[in-house]
Parts: sequence; structure tokens; C-alpha cells
Amino acid sequence: MSSQAAAPAATTVAPHNEVSPRARQVTLFLLTATYFFSYMDRQILAILLEDIKADLLLTDTQLGLLSGFAFAIFYATLGIPVAALADRMNRVNIISIALALWSAMTAACGLANNFIQLLAARIGVGIGEAGSSPPSHSIIADLYPAEKRALALSIYSLGVTLGAAAGQIFGGNLTYFFDWRTAFIAIGLPGVALAIIVKIFATEPMRRAEPGAVESDETPSVWEGFRTIFANRAAVWLVAGVTLTSMIGYALTGWTPAYLIRSFGLNTLQVGNIVAPLLAIAGVASGLGSGWLANRLSERYGMQAQPLMVAALKTIALPFLILFYVVESAWLAVGIYFIAVLFQSCYLGPTFAMIQTLAPLKMRAVWAAVTLLIINLIGLGIGPTMVGVLSDIFAESYGDQSLRQALLVIASFTPVAIFCYWRASVALRRMAAEKAAAEAGSA
Repeated sequence: MSSQAAAPAATTVAPHNEVSPRARQVTLFLLTATYFFSYMDRQILAILLEDIKADLLLTDTQLGLLSGFAFAIFYATLGIPVAALADRMNRVNIISIALALWSAMTAACGLANNFIQLLAARIGVGIGEAGSSPPSHSIIADLYPAEKRALALSIYSLGVTLGAAAGQIFGGNLTYFFDWRTAFIAIGLPGVALAIIVKIFATEPMRRAEPGAVESDETPSVWEGFRTIFANRAAVWLVAGVTLTSMIGYALTGWTPAYLIRSFGLNTLQVGNIVAPLLAIAGVASGLGSGWLANRLSERYGMQAQPLMVAALKTIALPFLILFYVVESAWLAVGIYFIAVLFQSCYLGPTFAMIQTLAPLKMRAVWAAVTLLIINLIGLGIGPTMVGVLSDIFAESYGDQSLRQALLVIASFTPVAIFCYWRASVALRRMAAEKAAAEAGSA
């Protein structure tokens, strides 16, 4: 295996078989903490929407743009060149710089006095966050073998659930006792300190091939990454499934606090201190449980069992998700949503583990970036933005319940995502059968 160029002394560089268990755990923890800050800084906006709307006199469409497309267009597109750099350069350095940038821009959101200024700051957050996930996925793939990768990436993906919950907890309390500007500043600045810690203590592993893989001396182009991922049938269905699931998830996560405040009369303190912790518990249980189960199913039945597991769990979650937008009692709705989140938050770790396992060695970061590009342009870009647009459209007919109707429309896309995961399982099963037949023919 070819060795990676020497990294600066501040960052440890070691091949997979020389990374100690402690260094591996510390690195995974720091990457998860970085992802946590990414989602906390991104999702704090969700619980501040109603206060920002009242203060800056914005429409739901403008709020949707702040939550979705304006952020996503830069976050997603810049992920591709960042991934190309991550396949060539020191990934820990990239992550540290990105973390410092988006944290500073989150704090800058608190200084905005109008929509344009807040939009510019949110774009800055998106630019910074583009440098986090692709190199993190690549590092984790090099730290853990395929049979342990789903659980490792599920642990990493806890940053989504915990970060979103923390954004609502801290944002809800800071907004209630101070104001939304203080919330942005107080949440953003600690990330700069974390960036320094990541730079000093995270381990940069050498690129590690799967058993039997042949490593080329040439680094493939980004466009080659696009070509290869779309030439793989299973990867195409996985990307489609995770994109639709993310569109629904981003829309619901981005607007649920506003929905609870607007439709049920809860305040930011109730959402932050009661609802957010409950949903965090459900998300953590779902993330860890699905990662563990995906590893066990993969060992026993092959990788094709993992997308089938995701499809089954999301099918269980669907009726609870629909009920959440139908019932009239606030706390009954929260209890129903807890059950929905418990089953529907099962997809990130297993999906990205499967994509990393299917990816060629030197395209891992690029495959992650291509996946994230599609997820974020469609999922993050369209999901929250569509909710805002639909809410404004429905306002004439449904009044202050227009947001409820808009979220119900988005949730109805879930069966399509379930179908995509089922098709991914079929494609993986066929790939396994073709590989077995080829091996039997050459024996």
C-alpha cells in the first residue's frame, strides 16, 4: 500500500494496523463532536425561527430559504472540491479549518439586522460545514474494517441527533432568557476552541484498502467519482433512498419546533427542555441500535440485509409520523413523534457504511461528497424551503395551521424512500450472486 505524504507534526499519522485502540476511539469521538457542533450550529435556527420572524418581519418562504436552499447550495457544492482535497491531503487539517470557519460564521448570525445579512452569515456557515463530513467519512473508513464500519459511522452519525437536540436545548433557553442573537453567539464561539483540539489530538490514518483490493498510484478525478458511483446499481438506489429520507428529515427537523410553537402554543423553553431531550433519546437509541443491528445482519446475511432493515424500520415509523401532524393534543403529538423518531432515525450510519464499503479505495471521500452533494441539494435544499413555500401557499386556506399541512405533505414522501431502500437490497443481493458465480467459474 502506498503511504500518504507526511503530515505536520501536530497531527499523528499512522497506518490502520498501527493505530492504537485508544487513538481510534479518541479520533472517532472528536469527529463525532465535530459533527455534533456542525448540526448544533446548523439546527439552532429551527427553534429561533419564530423569534427571528417576529423581529425581522420575515415570511415563511424567507425562513425556508435560510433553513434550506441558501445554506445547502454552498454546503453541497463545495463538498466536492473539499472531498477531492481530502483524497490527496491531510484530512484532519481540513476538518479543523472548516470547523473554525463555520463556528465563527454561526456567531456572526447573531449580528444580523436584516434578511440579507442573516442570509450572508448562513451562507458562511454552509461554506465552512462543507469541509466536515467527506473527510470524516474517509478517516472512519480507514480506521475501521468493513465489518465494524456501520457501528462506527452510526456513532459518528449521533452528531446529527445530539447536535440538533443541543441546538434546540441551548437555543430554546438562551432565546427565552435572553434573545435569539445571544443564542447564535453563545453556540458559535466554542466551536473555534474545538477546532484547535481536533487539530492537536485527532489521528490521520493512512489510506486502507479492503482485503484483496489493488491500490492504484493515480488519484481519480471528481468526475470519475460521479461516473463510478452512478455505474453501481446498489449505490444509486442507496443515494436515492438516503436523499429522499434526508429531504423529509431536514424538513421536519428544521420546522418541528416552529410547528409545536405555532400550532400547539408551546414556548421555546418547553421545546428546548422537554421535547428536544426526548427526541435526542429516541435518536440516539435508533442510531446506535440500527448500527449494531446492521453489523449483525451483515455478518449473518450479507450487506444486502442492511437496506432491507432500514426499509422495515421506516415502514414501522410511517403511521406514527403521519399521526404527529393529525392529532390536536400537544403532548400526545410529542409522544407519537418520539416513537416515529425511534424507528425512522435508523438510516444514516448503515447507509454511509454501505457507500464507503462499495466505494473504490481512493474514491471514498469523493463518493461521500457526491452522496452529500445530492442529499444536500435535494434534501436540505428543497425540504425546508418547500415547507416554507407551501406554508405561505396554504395560509389562505388553513390560517395558522398552514405549517401543519405543509409538513404533512413532506412526510407523505416516506413510502418512496422505503421503496428505494428495498431496491438497494435487491441490487446488493444480485451483486453478491454475480460475484459468487464469477468466483465459482474461476475456481
